[in-house]
Amino acid sequence: MKNKIALVTGASSGIGWACALTLAKMGYDLIATGRRADRLEELRQALPEGVRFLPLIFDVRDQKEVDRLLTNLPSDWASIDVLVNNAGNAHGLDPIQTGSVADWDAMIDINVKGLLYVSKAIIPGMTQRNSGHIINIGSIAGKEVYPNGNVYCASKHAVDALTNGMRMDLNPFGIKVMGIHPGLVETEFSLVRFKGDSQRAGTVYKGYAPLLAQDIADIVEFALNRPPHVVLADVVILPTAQASATVINKKLTP
Repeated sequence: MKNKIALVTGASSGIGWACALTLAKMGYDLIATGRRADRLEELRQALPEGVRFLPLIFDVRDQKEVDRLLTNLPSDWASIDVLVNNAGNAHGLDPIQTGSVADWDAMIDINVKGLLYVSKAIIPGMTQRNSGHIINIGSIAGKEVYPNGNVYCASKHAVDALTNGMRMDLNPFGIKVMGIHPGLVETEFSLVRFKGDSQRAGTVYKGYAPLLAQDIADIVEFALNRPPHVVLADVVILPTAQASATVINKKLTP
């Protein structure tokens, strides 16, 4: 992967962090985006020696900032080979009738519009070169709907639809497009969903062995190592204890 460039959004924690480290270990030069400059600096310190690293601090829902930074990359960073659209969030777990409009906006703006803004900035270069690999990180919530998950599930269903649509539209250019849809992964996800309530967030991962962020990064690595004629179009990954979005065996010994 020498001289190839990967861009990972939401790289300051969780799945994005694990994907960024894995790509760097594979030999990719790395563009990592996030909202927390201090965390991206910690990521820099964790990278293998010799990996070129370009941190970009922005919120994917800010279209003007996305365009400003990603369409004006230095010439030696402009040819992006791999895009991992990882930035995403869940806010609240309320029934539709009492849901917060601010929470709805945050999920739609980041999960859907943010993915579109970043992709819009990067895809033209890939179509011009007739090559590239786009990996969208979705969720089991993009395959199923569960009680109180209404808008979050809708946003992840949109990610699934956009992934499939991208694959069709970009097929003439030889660009691979993949969706990865994890079940329960122990990251900051639940802490964000429950708005900093660490006690409530902690119960989500009790009593069974959830996925780890590295499990998702391992799939990214495997997908990128497939030969040119192979694309892993759609992957759902669950911990062994999870059978669906709502069926979890918390009595299963890790």
